[in-house]
Amino acid sequence: MNCELLATCSALGFLEGDTYHKEADCLESVKDLIRYLRHEDDTRDVRQQLGAGQIVQNDLLPIIIQHGQDKPLFDACIRLMVNLTQPAMLCFGKVPDDPVFRHHFLQVTSHLQACKEAFASEAVFGILSETLYTLLQLDWEQRQEEDNLLIERILLLVRNVLHVPADPCEEKKVDDDASIHDRLLWAIHMSGFDDLIKFLASAQSEQQWSMHVLEIISLMFRDQTPEALVSAGHARSSEEKHRDSQELEALRQKEHAAKRSRTLQRGSRHSRFGGSYVVEGLKSIGDRDVIYHRNVHNFKSYTHDTGKAVRRVPKKNRQARECKDKRRSALNVRLFLREFCADFLENCYNRLMYLVKESLVREQTQQHDETYYLWALSFFMAFNRGNGFRADLVSETMSIRAFHYIERNITNYYEMLLTDRKEATSWSRRMHLALKAYQELLLTVNEMDRSQDESIRQSSSVIKSNIFYLMEYREIFLTLLRKYDEAKQPHSYLKDLVESTHLFLRMLERFCKGRKSLMVQKKKVRRKRSHGKKKPSAADTSPEALAEIWKVVEEELKASGFQLSESLTESIVPFDATSETPLEEQKTEAMVRVQDALLVRLAPEALGLLRAAREVWPEGDVFGSADVEPEEELELLKQILHANLPRSSPPEPAAEEEDDAAELEEEEFESVQVSEKEFDFLDFIKRFSNPSIVRPYLLLLKSYSKNTPHTNHCIARMLHRLAVDLKMDAQIFQLSVFNLFNKILSDPAAAAYKELVTFAKFVLNRFFSLAAQNNKAYVELLFWKNVGAVREMTEGYSNDGEGTKPTWTEEEEEELLKLYEEHRHSEVPDIVEALLPLLSNSTRTRRHVVVQLVHMGLVENAKALKKQKKGTQIVLWTEEQEEELQMLYEEYKDSDDVLGNLMKKLTAKRSRARVVDKLLSMGLVSERRQLYKKRSRSAHEKSSGKRMTEEEFLEGLTRGVPDDPDDRDDEEDKEEDESEESDEEQEKETQNGKRRIQSLPSPVERRPDVGPIVYALRQEDMSGPLLWLQNSLYKTAEDRKADDLALAVPLVPLSEANEDAMENKSFLRLLRKLGMRPPANEQETFWRIPENISVAQLQSAAAALSPREEEPKGGGEQDGSRSPTGESQEEEEEEVSGEQRAQALRALLLTRKRKHHTLEHTAPVSDFSPTEDTDDTLERSREKTSTKRSRVSDDDDEENGDDSAVAVDVEANGDSDSDGEDISAPVKRRRKLVLIDEDDDED
Repeated sequence: MNCELLATCSALGFLEGDTYHKEADCLESVKDLIRYLRHEDDTRDVRQQLGAGQIVQNDLLPIIIQHGQDKPLFDACIRLMVNLTQPAMLCFGKVPDDPVFRHHFLQVTSHLQACKEAFASEAVFGILSETLYTLLQLDWEQRQEEDNLLIERILLLVRNVLHVPADPCEEKKVDDDASIHDRLLWAIHMSGFDDLIKFLASAQSEQQWSMHVLEIISLMFRDQTPEALVSAGHARSSEEKHRDSQELEALRQKEHAAKRSRTLQRGSRHSRFGGSYVVEGLKSIGDRDVIYHRNVHNFKSYTHDTGKAVRRVPKKNRQARECKDKRRSALNVRLFLREFCADFLENCYNRLMYLVKESLVREQTQQHDETYYLWALSFFMAFNRGNGFRADLVSETMSIRAFHYIERNITNYYEMLLTDRKEATSWSRRMHLALKAYQELLLTVNEMDRSQDESIRQSSSVIKSNIFYLMEYREIFLTLLRKYDEAKQPHSYLKDLVESTHLFLRMLERFCKGRKSLMVQKKKVRRKRSHGKKKPSAADTSPEALAEIWKVVEEELKASGFQLSESLTESIVPFDATSETPLEEQKTEAMVRVQDALLVRLAPEALGLLRAAREVWPEGDVFGSADVEPEEELELLKQILHANLPRSSPPEPAAEEEDDAAELEEEEFESVQVSEKEFDFLDFIKRFSNPSIVRPYLLLLKSYSKNTPHTNHCIARMLHRLAVDLKMDAQIFQLSVFNLFNKILSDPAAAAYKELVTFAKFVLNRFFSLAAQNNKAYVELLFWKNVGAVREMTEGYSNDGEGTKPTWTEEEEEELLKLYEEHRHSEVPDIVEALLPLLSNSTRTRRHVVVQLVHMGLVENAKALKKQKKGTQIVLWTEEQEEELQMLYEEYKDSDDVLGNLMKKLTAKRSRARVVDKLLSMGLVSERRQLYKKRSRSAHEKSSGKRMTEEEFLEGLTRGVPDDPDDRDDEEDKEEDESEESDEEQEKETQNGKRRIQSLPSPVERRPDVGPIVYALRQEDMSGPLLWLQNSLYKTAEDRKADDLALAVPLVPLSEANEDAMENKSFLRLLRKLGMRPPANEQETFWRIPENISVAQLQSAAAALSPREEEPKGGGEQDGSRSPTGESQEEEEEEVSGEQRAQALRALLLTRKRKHHTLEHTAPVSDFSPTEDTDDTLERSREKTSTKRSRVSDDDDEENGDDSAVAVDVEANGDSDSDGEDISAPVKRRRKLVLIDEDDDED
C-alpha cells in the first residue's frame, strides 16, 4: 500500500476485540481518503489498495456501528463507503478488453465481494435503519439539505451492496442453502429496513426517492422467480407432481435404452477380433467402397468427419450466451420475500409505478433506468397472477399506455441492437426484458378474461379490442420472429418469443370467434419516386453498332430532305454565354453533343446542332463552311459519329449532392395512409408462412428434450397451423427438419413427446405421398421454400417463358418507327394516344408503346411521353395576356358573373384558380368575394319594397344551377395539388369531380337547420373539411344508387385539416344534425354514414353544405330567416315539373320572410321556453287551419338523439307572426303556400 494511504488508514483508529478506538483526527483521515479517491488513475489503484487493506471491514463499518452518534463522522464514513462500493462496471465504464485492465477490473470486483460479506450483518443494517428512520420522521419544513443528502447516500450504499455479483468459485451453494445474498436479505429483514423501503414507496411526501427504491427492490429479487416465491411454504400441487413424474419417466426410459444398446454391442467373442467390413454403396475418398475396421454395432455413428479437426466458429457467429440461471434461496428468505411482495402489491405497486413512469416520460432519470420499470412490471404482475389474481392491485400498468410504452421500447432496442454492435449483448438483454413485460401484460389480460367479475371481463375486452385493432400490436411478433438472430439473442429469448406469439394468436383467435366481423386498422406507406434523372447508360460504340446507327441516321436525313422544323431550329443553343467554361472547351462540348444525338439516333437534332454551332464558330470550318452542301454535311456528321472525342466526367461531389437531394425528395414524398378493413384470422396466419419465421421455430425445436412441455406444445401448434390449417406442409419439407424428426422418432423417451411424434409422422406421410407424384421432391428437400415454391412443388411447375414481357417483331417495330416519324412534328397533344389506334396489333397498351419507344431510342425516357395534366400547360403570363385580362375585366366587371365571362373570353385557357390569383396580384380586385356570381336581383330591388313576382322568380330559378365559386376554386386547387399523381388517377378524379358538380341539386334542396352551422364553420376557415364531407356524401349517394346496397361508410380524415375538424365541437354538431353516426363502441374509431339514409337524403345533406350567395347577419335573424322545408323524397316517386314547382314556391316563401326580417332587423328577438313555443304555435295553427313543420333547435336534444321529442323552434313562431302580419300578399297565394306545406307534412 502507498505510504500516504497507509498513514491515513492508521490515523483512523484501531480495533481491539469487538471495540473500535478511533483516533483524534479520525474525521480528517476519512476526508483525506475521499480526496485520494477523487484523484485515482484509470487502473483504480487507490480503490484496489483500500480494498486489499480491508478498510471497510476493519474500520469504516465498526466506526458507524459504535460511533454512530458522531454525526459528522457518520456522514463522512457513509460518503466514503458509497464511493468504495461503487460497481466495477461504473468505475471502468465497461468490461475491459485489454488483459491488464481486465485484471484490475476483476481485482476491484473481488474486493467488492469481500465487502458484501461484511455488510451481511444485522448490526450494520440496524444502525442504517435507525438513522434512516430518524431522518424520515422529520417533516419537510424541518429537514435540511444535509438530511436529504444522507438519506440518498444510505439508499445508494444499500443499492451498491446489493448490486455486487456473487462469486461462483467461492459460493458453491446448492438450492435451499443460504448464500451471501440471502444472508444480506435476512439482515435487511431483521433490521426492519424492508419496512422503510415500503414506506418510501408508498409515502406521498417521499416520492423523490422512487427510482432509488425501485432499484433496491429489483436487486433484492435478483435471483428469485415469481413462481418460486408463490409456491414457498405451500405443498406441491398435483400439476407439479405430474410434471416431475413425467421428467423422471423420460430419464428412466433413456437409461433403459442406453443399457439395452450396450447389451447389443457386447459380442460373444473378445474385443481383440473386431473384424473389417466393406460398406457397399458408400464411397471413400477414391472410387472404392469404404472399409470399416470397427465393431459393426457402432456403424450407425459412422461419419466421414471422424478424425477431422473441428472448425472454429467465428466469434461473431457464435450463439449468444444465456444469462445466469436462477437459484432457489433458503426457505425463510423466500417466505420473507413472499410476504414483502404481497404487502408491496397491496400498498405500494400502483403508486410507485406511476411515479417511475412519469419520471421516465419526462426524462428525469438516468440512462437505461426504464429496465427497472420493465422488470418490476413483469415480476410483480406474474406474482399477482399466481398469488390469487386481483386486477385492482396492478391497475396502473394494465392499460393501453403500458402496451404502447413497451412496444416503443422493443422497437428502440432492436434498432440499437443493429446500430450499436459493440453493445449488442446489452441491448439484447434489454430487448428480452421488454419482451417479458409484454408477455406478462398479455398473460394478465388473459387472466382477466377468466375473472368472475363482469366489469373486469369488460375491461379485458376493451384492452383486447384496442391491441387487436392497431397494426403495431398485431405485427410486433411477426417482426420479432423475422428479425431473430441467434448470434445476438439467446435461446431463452426465442423461447419467450414463441410462447408469447402462441398466447397472442390464441387470444386473437378466441376474440374473432365471438364476433361476426372485426374491423382493424390498416396502414399503408405510399412512396413516390424522386424526380432525379437517372444516369444514361453508355451507348454501344463498336464499329458494327456505329455502322447500323449511321444507316438509320442517313436514311432519316435523306427522307426529310435535310429540312428542319422551325421550332427545332429555335430551341437548339450550342453556346452558353453565362458559363465560365472557355470557348474552346464549349466548342468541344458542342461536338460531343452532336455525337450524343447521333448515338441515340436523333438525326434532326444532330443536324440542327451542327448548323447552329457553325454559326457560332465559323472560323476554321470546324463545323463546315458557310456554303456547305447537304452531302458534305452528311459526310461531316459521319466523321463526328466515328470520332473519338474527349469527354469530361462530372465531379463526384456534385453527384453525391444530387443523390442526397434525391433521397431528401423521396423522403418528402412518403406518406402513411390509415384506413380500416375487416380482419380475417386465416389471412393473418398466412403471414407466418415464411421461411424466415418458420426457421426460428425449428431452431427451438432442436432442443426439444430440454424444452418444457408447454414450449414444445407452442412449437407444434404453430407448425400445425401452417401444415394443416393453411395446407402449407410442403414448407416444412426440408432435410434438416426431417433429420430432427428422425431424432424425435428414434428417441427412447418418445412417449413423453406424443404431440411432436404425431406431427412428425403426419408430415413424413404427406411428403412420401407427394414424392410419388413429383420426382423432384427429394431435390426440393435441400432448400427452404416460400409460398410460390410450395405451390409449384405441390401443383406443378410453370413452363419457361410464362409471364414474360410482350415481344415486338421487326415488322411491328418498323411500323411503330414509321408512325412515330409521321406524327412526331405534328401538333397533337399526346402522340402516344394518336399512335395507339393506328397500330396493326390492337392489343398494345399505352405502357407497351411507351416502353418500346424508349427501348428503340426514339425518346429519351418515359417522362417525355407523360400525359399532360389539366391546367398545368401554361404557367407564366405574358404581357399581352395580362393586357387582355385587364381589358376583359373592365368590360365585364359590372356583369352578374364576372369570372364566368372571363373564363369564356380568355384566349389562353387556364383554371379558375389561376385567373383569380392573377386578378388579385394585378390589383384589379381586392378579395375573392368580388368575383362571386351575383344574385338575379339587383341591390336596388333588395333594398326597395318592390316584390318579385312568382313568374319572374320561376323564370330565374329554372335557368339552371348557379355556379359555386368557392367549390370550383377548391376543386381547381385540388387538381393542382394532385398533379403529381398518375395519369389514370388524374382522369378518374377529374371525371368524378365533373360528375359531382353536374349532380349537385338545386339550392332549394338545402336542409335549413344546418345553415347557421355551415356559415359559422366557413367563417372559421373550414371550407376544406366541409368540401371533403360534401364529396363523401355525394360519393356515397352515387355508390348506393349504382349498387343498390346500403352499408355504413366510415368518414376517414386523411389530411391534418380534416383531423382537426373531427375534433371541433361545431363540426361534430353539424355531423349529428346531418344524421351521421358517431363511433358505436371501442371497435370503431371514425364517424360513419348510416346505412338507413336514402340517396335523396344524402344528396340533400350534401347540398346543405354548399356556400350560399347571401348569408344572414346576426344570430336571431340568421335563425329566423330559415324557412322550414319538407324532407327529401325519392326521385322516382315524383314528377319533375311538380318537384320544380314545389321547390320554387318554397324558395319564394323564403324570399318573403327574408325581406320581412330585413325591414324589421332592429326588432329584438325574445326568448321563449319550448313549452310556450309549442302552445303558441299550436294556437296559431288552429287559427290558420294549417300545420307547419319545425325542427328542434336545442343542441342538447340533438346530441342526445331524442328525435322523437316534439318541439317547435322560436324562429318558427317568428315566421308565423310574419306570415300573419304580412297583409300585402294576396290571400289566394297565401292559401296556396299553406297547402304546399301540408303536402310536405303528409309526405
